[in-house]
Amino acid sequence: MNDLTLDQARTALDAALRKSQDMGVKMDIAVVDAGANLKAFARMDGAWLGSIDIAVKKARTARYFDMATGEIGKLSQPGSPLFNIEHSNGGLISFPGGIPLTDGNGVVIGAIGVSGSSVEDDHAVAAAGVEAIS
Repeated sequence: MNDLTLDQARTALDAALRKSQDMGVKMDIAVVDAGANLKAFARMDGAWLGSIDIAVKKARTARYFDMATGEIGKLSQPGSPLFNIEHSNGGLISFPGGIPLTDGNGVVIGAIGVSGSSVEDDHAVAAAGVEAIS
């Protein structure tokens, strides 16, 4: 199994932090490895306490299903094939802000989850972390 290195996790985290600062938002940012284990985390000064758990769950959700959490959200609406999936695995997050991290060959090696602002901002910050190691 390919796995996220600590250097890659820090690179993704640092890029997400810079994006948050550029946007003027306070975020909680979690990076998990290929096994969905927490590898790196930062809570910006003043970021919401409640967003810690959400950021970690967004990262784990993205890794468990190897897709962005916003995409899972589209599939989990009433009448959709994954309706109520957020109740599995000890609780998932099915709105934007979690994105898988891949190696140069497209193999998923981890994921990043961000929470603390609008879901659009959360996704943009997570995307900055993804881009930093792509």
